[in-house]
Amino acid sequence: MLPDIAKPYRSDRPGGKSVTDRRPICRHSGLVRFVESGAGAWILRAAGGALVALAVAACGAPLPPIPDGIPPGPGDPVPAMDLDAPGRTANQLQDWAQQRSGTLAIPVPALEAYGYAAAVLARSRPDCGIGWTTLAGIASVESKHGTHAGSRIGPEGTVAPPIRGIPLDGSPGVQRIVDTEATAKSGTTVYVRAMGPFQFLPETWKRWGVDANGDGVADPDNIDDAALTAARYLCASGGDLTTPAGWQRALNTYNESNEYMMEVRNRAAAYSVGRRV
Repeated sequence: MLPDIAKPYRSDRPGGKSVTDRRPICRHSGLVRFVESGAGAWILRAAGGALVALAVAACGAPLPPIPDGIPPGPGDPVPAMDLDAPGRTANQLQDWAQQRSGTLAIPVPALEAYGYAAAVLARSRPDCGIGWTTLAGIASVESKHGTHAGSRIGPEGTVAPPIRGIPLDGSPGVQRIVDTEATAKSGTTVYVRAMGPFQFLPETWKRWGVDANGDGVADPDNIDDAALTAARYLCASGGDLTTPAGWQRALNTYNESNEYMMEVRNRAAAYSVGRRV
C-alpha cells in the first residue's frame, strides 16, 4: 500500500487481517466438526459447541507447509499465451486460473491478472523474475483480491464498488497528504486516499499506471491495470526479484514496513505451494 510513502503497516487497512487469525473448519458433517486450535492441533466439537475429544493429528488431506525464505516461490508456471492479442489478453488464462481459484480462494479474474502481469514482465524485463505469487500476496493484503467490503471484479477486470483506503490525514501512524486539486475545488481540506485493489497513491498512479485490459484507459480500479502497474513498479524498484535483496528492496519501496513485507511474503509463499490464506 502507498508506494513511495513511508507508512507503517496497519491492521485496520483493507485486507489487513493476518493469516494467523484464521480458524478454518476442516470437516463438518452433521453433529460434529473438526476445528483448528493452533499449532497444527485439531479438536473435535459437537454441533452445540461442547468439547468431545482431542482429534487425530491430521484432518483430511494435510496442507503443504509454507516454505521459509525470501523471495517466496514463483508458484505454478503460467502457460504460454499471446501477449499481443486484442482485448482482455488475460482471458487466455481462464482455464489455468479456474483450476487454482477454489484451492487458493482467489477470484478467477484476479489470478488471470496476476499471471498475465508476470508473463508481460517475463518478456519485457526478463532480468526481474517477478512471480505471480508476489502480486497475489500484495493484493491479498491490500484488498482481499479486490473483494474488500463486498467489492467484486467484473468481466473486464474492473473492481466495483471502488476500493479506497483511509484518508491520509496525519493520524497516528499515517502520513499526511493533502489532495491539493480537490482541496482547491471544494474550499475545504481533502486528504489523499489510496486507490484500487493494489492501493496506489494518485501521484504514483499518474507516473506508473498502464492499461492492461485493452480498453485504452489506465484505471487503478481495474485489477488487470493495477497488477501490471504493480509488477512494473516492483521490477523498477527492486531489480532482480529472484534475489533476497532485490525482493526486499521492491517490497520496502511499495511499503516501508518490515511487518508488511513479511505478511506479503507469508501469503505469497503459501500460494506458491497451493495453499489458501
